[in-house]
Amino acid sequence: MSEGGLRFTRTILPSGAVIVTEAMSEVRSVSIGLWFDVGSRDEPEEIAGTSHFLEHLLFKGTPSRSAKDIADAFDAVGGDVNAFTGKEYTCYYARVLDDDLGMAFDVLSDMVTSSSLDSQELESERNVILEEIAMHEDAPDELVHDLFYRAMWDGHPLGRPVLGFNETVGAVSRDQLEGYWRERYSAPNLVVAAAGNLDHDRIVELVADRFSEGVDGRKTLRAGIAPRPIRGVNVHRRPTEQAHIVMGTQGLHRSHEDRYVLAALDTVLGGGMSSRLFQEVREKRGLAYAVYSYSSMFADTGTFAVYAGTTPQNAHTVMDIITTELASVAANGITPQELERAKGHLRGALVLSSEDPGSRMNRLGRQQLALGEIMSLDELIARFEALEIEDLKRVAEEILGAGSPHITVVGPFDEDAFGSYAA
Repeated sequence: MSEGGLRFTRTILPSGAVIVTEAMSEVRSVSIGLWFDVGSRDEPEEIAGTSHFLEHLLFKGTPSRSAKDIADAFDAVGGDVNAFTGKEYTCYYARVLDDDLGMAFDVLSDMVTSSSLDSQELESERNVILEEIAMHEDAPDELVHDLFYRAMWDGHPLGRPVLGFNETVGAVSRDQLEGYWRERYSAPNLVVAAAGNLDHDRIVELVADRFSEGVDGRKTLRAGIAPRPIRGVNVHRRPTEQAHIVMGTQGLHRSHEDRYVLAALDTVLGGGMSSRLFQEVREKRGLAYAVYSYSSMFADTGTFAVYAGTTPQNAHTVMDIITTELASVAANGITPQELERAKGHLRGALVLSSEDPGSRMNRLGRQQLALGEIMSLDELIARFEALEIEDLKRVAEEILGAGSPHITVVGPFDEDAFGSYAA
């Protein structure tokens, strides 16, 4: 089955693999990504971190290519190759000149279908990931977000860190890794997204040759119970120079009809230099270098949160300001001027990112995996332009006015230092 849109084309193969491309005749490069509908939330608890472990291992060679051969293939043409793992997907991607697309797909597909999972390389990479976990633990401005998810969704797979834990990464066997890989990295879970100077039919042929109907595996289904948010205050004592604070609540799932409203609300609150939080915390009072809001959306739930890093003696003041601003928006909404700035910010960000094939490839892959549909740039902009001030007031009341936020703090504090914020 093939579809034509304003600029994108989509084909669904009998094997279940989906190919979606966007032609950009004005460039000489192509970005291509192999997206698998599997991430850290899909792992059994005893092998947490396996999706990310595999992301590393699949670069370590196949029967026909060593790890150096893979690196040499892209270095020889000035291309880039990399991968990333999220809570609900894993992507292996490359950017090359248009003439080198065949090589890029051949190497990427060889990696994800025929990796050797060499035992020596496995042990070496296990140590690398354990070092990565240790490095993450030493970066409190990053760690605080994982701790926030872990506390808010305690006991649910979405609460676990993508990297996994020392004990699970340290214990997972080669057989467990291979079983997970063979079961999950299958055609029904695959989206191949590409953008640049390309021919859609040629990419379809490449994918069909590599991912045939006979490929084993099962499609990822997430039909379990969505996690229920746990409210409270969690303090993690560390000898840091700053207090790292996340204050958040339940947000929206990724296909929710109000996701565009929430994006605008996020922009107003903490999405840029003119946002309320940036102005109140940093510009007017000089209490933080970094302060921002963000929204995370998953298949069945989401979060809306604010991060700030400040000196320990200013932590309570910053938290009070954030609490006041969130309550003000929930109770009173935003101004027409703020709405227009948010629309302009979102429109500009979309257009500027569309000039890069890598950004377009990412948008195609994420939309196809998350929603099963692709919206053009004009359609996305139209969604934002249609927003009314009452929309933001309604969503602010629902999300920000639903009770006290969950709070996670990393810094030199006692466990009960912020007890007054507990609901």
